[in-house]
Amino acid sequence: MSASQAGRRRQRLEATGVIEGYTARLAPPKLGLAVQGFVQVHLGTHGPEHSASFARLIATSREIVSAWTMTGDADYLLRVYCSDLPALNRLIHEVLLPHKAVARVHSQIVMDQLKRDGPLPT
Repeated sequence: MSASQAGRRRQRLEATGVIEGYTARLAPPKLGLAVQGFVQVHLGTHGPEHSASFARLIATSREIVSAWTMTGDADYLLRVYCSDLPALNRLIHEVLLPHKAVARVHSQIVMDQLKRDGPLPT
């Protein structure tokens, strides 16, 4: 495929929304982020106002880099990066648990990442 053909194909994929954007992969330890973790959040109260309030909390917490609503026991799964364990403790005890809808959290600290986030299967 020629460069011009490849360029047109890329533009078409961008225009149709298949390509959503471009990012750089940063090295967390070089940014002072030594702890990666996953936090399961269990709500004690459900409803549109609590969900919206919790979504705003997630959006404004820089340590939370991605979040999912889940089926099963937990309502949310959060991927977090913190500078150290005390910072993770503060996130849990001073940010997440004080929210009026949160009943409990369960955190897991990543020891090693065996596979980086990869491309989507096609």
